[in-house]
Amino acid sequence: MRIAHCQYEPWCGEFTRNLARIEEGMARADAERAAIVSFPECFLTGYPDTEAAARSGAFTADSDEMLRLLDVSSRHQALAIVGFNEKRGPDLYNTAAVVHQGHLLGTYSKCAAYQKFHRQGRDFPVWEHQGVKFGVIICADGGYIEPTRILALKGARIIFAPHFNAIAAKGLLGHFMKVRSDHTARAIENGVYFVRGNNVVLDSAKSGLTRGESVGYGDSYILDPGGEIVTRSRRHAEDFIFADIDVSNPPDQAWGLSKSAWSWQEFGTLLADAAREAGDHRE
Repeated sequence: MRIAHCQYEPWCGEFTRNLARIEEGMARADAERAAIVSFPECFLTGYPDTEAAARSGAFTADSDEMLRLLDVSSRHQALAIVGFNEKRGPDLYNTAAVVHQGHLLGTYSKCAAYQKFHRQGRDFPVWEHQGVKFGVIICADGGYIEPTRILALKGARIIFAPHFNAIAAKGLLGHFMKVRSDHTARAIENGVYFVRGNNVVLDSAKSGLTRGESVGYGDSYILDPGGEIVTRSRRHAEDFIFADIDVSNPPDQAWGLSKSAWSWQEFGTLLADAAREAGDHRE
């Protein structure tokens, strides 16, 4: 299977422009014969850092905006993973839609949402496309063990992780190293391909960010189950990356399970006990 990511720049509150970029990216995916293509976190709405701006561009999963996205997807072969700020009743979620040829296959909402105005998602769906199961997490979710573990236990062989990064210059190198380490661990622990699909910020005035200078540097990549980078993007530039992956072989196993699954089986109850003891000490 060939999978791809569009490392594009979303403009905050510019739905029509962002949708046009999605059509551009899907056309590129079709031209490259990619089966699945992802876009950055909150790409359709932009990812502002204030609740007022986030709510002003947000929409529901059954809105006219979603129908416009589905209309675009109906003209292309690739399955697309597209982020947006989702209204759900009175709540706001950081959500990725999984769409294919005019159909909304489902959504995933960020479980470690960074912004205080986003509710935390707690559902971890898995989809199957062309015989391959995949799951979605979003940005900070990849820094925690359980989200990827849950998806892998459900059979996912590919984890797509759309990102929106805008990092203070003084923390840039540390962020770069930590994120790569997190993602390498998730790939190896679970025997999965891991797609870090980042954004890039070229015009800070369009970003919707209000909390000082920051750098959206890109660095999207696809890791194989051994933690090796199969392909990566240019940094500080829009880019399109793709790779051919092979999931015909089962992931590396320890005693019949992935490292992550075996670790949970053997040590899960001990971990729960240790967590309870740690909580008792804090009290």
